[in-house]
Amino acid sequence: MDGLGGLALHAPLSRDSIYKAVKREQDRELDREQHTSAAYLKCLGLCFREPGFVKTMAAVLLRRLLSSSFEEIYPGLTVDMQTAIKTELVTSIQTEASPNIRKKVADIAAELCRNLLDDDGNNQWPELLKFLFDSVNSDNVGLREAALHIFWNFPGIFGNQQQHYMEVIKRMLVQCILPYSPPQITNRCTLNNDSFSDSSLDAVNESCYQGDDSVLKSLVEIADTAPKYLRPNLEATLQLSLKLCADTTLTNMQRQLALEVIVTLSETAAAMLRKHTAIVASSVPQMLAMMVDLEEDEEWSMADELEDDDFDSNAVAGESALDRMACGLGGKMVLPMIKQHIMTMLQNPDWKYRHAGLMALSAIGEGCHQQMEAILNEIVSFLLLFCQDPHPRVRYAACNAIGQMATDFAPTFQKKFHDKVISALLQTMEDQTNPRVQAHAAAALINFTEDCPKSLLIPYLDSLVQHLHVIMVAKLQELIQKGTKLVLEQVVTSIASVADTAEEKFVPYYDLFMPSLKHIVENAVQKELRLLRGKTIECISLIGLAVGKDKFMPDASAVMQLLLKTQTDFNDLEDDDPQISYMISAWARMCKILGKEFQQYLPVVMGPLMKTASIKPEVALLDTQDMENMSEDDGWEFVNLGDQQSFGIKTAGLEEKATACQMLVCYAKELKEGFVEYTEQVVKLMVPLLKFYFHDDILLMGAPESMPLLLECARVRGPDYLTQMWHFMCDALIKAIGTEPDSDVLSEIMHSFAKCIELMGEGCLNSEHFEELGGILKGKLEEHFKNQELRQAKRQDEDYDEGMEETLQDEDENDVYILTKVSDILHSVFSSYKEQVLPWFEQLLQLIVQLVCPSRPWADRQWGLCIFDDVVEHCSPSSFKYAELFLRAMALSLCDTSPEVRQAAAYGVGVMAQYGGENYRPFCTEALPTLLGVIHSPDAKVKENVNATENCISAVGKVMRFRPECANVNEILPHWLSWLPLNEDKEEAVHTFDFLCDLIESNNPIVLGPDNANLPKIFQIIAEGVANESVKSEDACSKRLANVIRQVQGSGGLWTQCVAMLNETQQKAIQDLLNTA
Repeated sequence: MDGLGGLALHAPLSRDSIYKAVKREQDRELDREQHTSAAYLKCLGLCFREPGFVKTMAAVLLRRLLSSSFEEIYPGLTVDMQTAIKTELVTSIQTEASPNIRKKVADIAAELCRNLLDDDGNNQWPELLKFLFDSVNSDNVGLREAALHIFWNFPGIFGNQQQHYMEVIKRMLVQCILPYSPPQITNRCTLNNDSFSDSSLDAVNESCYQGDDSVLKSLVEIADTAPKYLRPNLEATLQLSLKLCADTTLTNMQRQLALEVIVTLSETAAAMLRKHTAIVASSVPQMLAMMVDLEEDEEWSMADELEDDDFDSNAVAGESALDRMACGLGGKMVLPMIKQHIMTMLQNPDWKYRHAGLMALSAIGEGCHQQMEAILNEIVSFLLLFCQDPHPRVRYAACNAIGQMATDFAPTFQKKFHDKVISALLQTMEDQTNPRVQAHAAAALINFTEDCPKSLLIPYLDSLVQHLHVIMVAKLQELIQKGTKLVLEQVVTSIASVADTAEEKFVPYYDLFMPSLKHIVENAVQKELRLLRGKTIECISLIGLAVGKDKFMPDASAVMQLLLKTQTDFNDLEDDDPQISYMISAWARMCKILGKEFQQYLPVVMGPLMKTASIKPEVALLDTQDMENMSEDDGWEFVNLGDQQSFGIKTAGLEEKATACQMLVCYAKELKEGFVEYTEQVVKLMVPLLKFYFHDDILLMGAPESMPLLLECARVRGPDYLTQMWHFMCDALIKAIGTEPDSDVLSEIMHSFAKCIELMGEGCLNSEHFEELGGILKGKLEEHFKNQELRQAKRQDEDYDEGMEETLQDEDENDVYILTKVSDILHSVFSSYKEQVLPWFEQLLQLIVQLVCPSRPWADRQWGLCIFDDVVEHCSPSSFKYAELFLRAMALSLCDTSPEVRQAAAYGVGVMAQYGGENYRPFCTEALPTLLGVIHSPDAKVKENVNATENCISAVGKVMRFRPECANVNEILPHWLSWLPLNEDKEEAVHTFDFLCDLIESNNPIVLGPDNANLPKIFQIIAEGVANESVKSEDACSKRLANVIRQVQGSGGLWTQCVAMLNETQQKAIQDLLNTA
């Protein structure tokens, strides 16, 4: 093997240079052409010939090269070289003294073997299999562990021979689990064994008492990724986990890991776990006992800095476990188990128990929502008593519970308990001797007011403002005299929240707060006051938005100057400065306040905003050991990828990046063509972010939403510029629709794409786009049907229960939402391309037909019909060639039990009458009696049916208007007039008013009545339509309706008679129509 060593880099590499090499590997894709055989072998030489650290780092890099560039490197080597490498790896494992390096070389061997398994499952490295068997039977513990480590990394190593060797593999693993095996061997086998048995559980138990967490961690991983693997021994697994969790002689981490097994199963195998009620019930006191594990701290209530939660502490771990278990198993099971425990704890003389009981109440609100809502009166009455508890940390926990419930049960919580809660929180906020309690009461008030209906808050506004102002003034003095700021930070945010909810009702209090708030921004320039200054900037901008431009304008210039001064210093701010995100959001609010006048500030604002939006996260692919070395670093989060690898991302700056992206969306939306100068740089930023998976908000509220808005901004530059921008984003949007795994994000991208198509119109998609889009949409529809079949199969599962059904229904709702977005995209394509797109559509046709089958769920039928409605509306008369595929389904759907299906079918009849052409005339004739029957049904106007009924009324109107030969118009018209106006479906309301104008302008005797006797009724219909915003000034029919009213105005007595029939609201609506139309 001397030849291999000769290729090593002769000069020893520094630690820094190795780190740089690995970092380059992490931060960009490998340049395939540059990784030659020589570079590969140099790394291998390093791995075997250099000192320990360099050898370790080179081994890591070599494994990554193998995983990312195997095809570019290995096949190009000669057979002799390939043989030499395989032999050297085995030899190195056998001779390496360092366990850590031996493990890393074993990683390389596993990775190479993974790549040497051919398509037929033949292992091209049989010598390694022999090495595995020999090593496992060796007396050398290091060799046995290395062999098992390779098997752990690549369980498929036996390829198509696995079944043949199964008994041998089992014996090999069981032998290593025997009690006399060293723990590191037992650990590997426990994870690899394909039958989780009592011996596996013995290994878990024994390893814990030998100070080794690895087997327990493996058990958690199995619970997470393959919970059904534990089913045969689930009872024993749960009993062991419960025993370990309760054993206070173990470390906190071991106890928490044992609890994590149960909690993880509640999330990944809830139905399976719900069968073990007794064990779940026994785990609840263990979680609560952990939550009581608090330290006495005399200084706690006076702390002026909020320390981050100690996630390693038992108290935090117990609370988190309770929250997750309630969400996983559901309140029906969990609440009865925990309720009495909490009530007992709340009566305990030891403050720690009362504190834990209240924190438990906070934790279970989300998971037990439905069950707790039924007893909310009882809970809140008891909870509020603890705002007066003698111990400050219990009062703090009471505020925490109020704040959490205000979020979890909004707006019911606010509607039922506004008087008691506001009073209790204001009283607690007066606790001057315990600032931390005071601050948390203010935080709870923020939660309460954020989701409080405006009408409920207004009666308390005077009292709220008075309390907040008194506290703000007092705390401002404390800041000057003592430098304390915690309460002031929260009070400032409370003021902002109250103003945000009160809106224009906050105008009388504006002058009370604004001078002090500006004073804080001007003077709170020290580093320790950055958060206070940022929150005050937020408060000022929220108050400005609440009170409106007229009230705010006298201060606008001074506020803008303060913001500009901070903006000028932006480059001097540290990356983690909390002011950054507050500043970015404040600028966006100022944009909303000032409107077009804000455009002048864009040159100052956009540079720092783009810089923040362009932050690139620091990422790393790490071995487990590397991750453990980095886990102490601030801001790193890790995702386990299996195979002993984790993906790490440094999250610092990501919140600011997400906020900045949302603000760019805001500027584009508010300024429109005034933002055109920046559209090019923003679109170049946003398009790559369609693949940004590190922060949900960037994809949910940033990149996708920006696309149609940027196109609107760019319109002012002309069609060529607009087309260039669209070409830049189109491919990326289509690809994102095809690859995005998250349904929430996917729906946003699909919605954005549909809006872009509508905006760009015909010609925006070329043949390649259509081909790719067609394949993707077909895939989405096929996936929809497949998912439904999988859910039906799960309903036959032995673990199926009521809780699983809720989960399956949630999954179904997600699927249906994606189906609505498929419909949106097809709508945009049909409306833009009309009949010429039908040949492309035919690849999807049978799948859409499948949606409208009577046996399908109602949501499928609804959206299938909506798609056919679009085909008729935009692609007629050619649409009739598909009529036999959907007309029967549409006819049956007119009287479907689901109102959503009836609505889609009724709309279809209307568009057939309006756009379908002569071929659809017989169907319109046949459908009319059914439509009338639906309208006349006794429950036609109840809330759940009203939209369907209004679509039926509109469809009847369209048949009379566009296909009068299909209806007895004179007979139906008086009835139709009595059904007006439509109040819920605004789009269809406009159609009915258009037809009404036609009838009035043609002096239709049935509508006007003898001697215009029906005009007062018509006035009422028009007035109600305007009052309910069914008719808006921008609608074309509003001018026609206004002309009708003006004609009557000149007729003296008739005008008086018509107006006399209107109530005050209706009279105002008529006047508004005359003023605006």
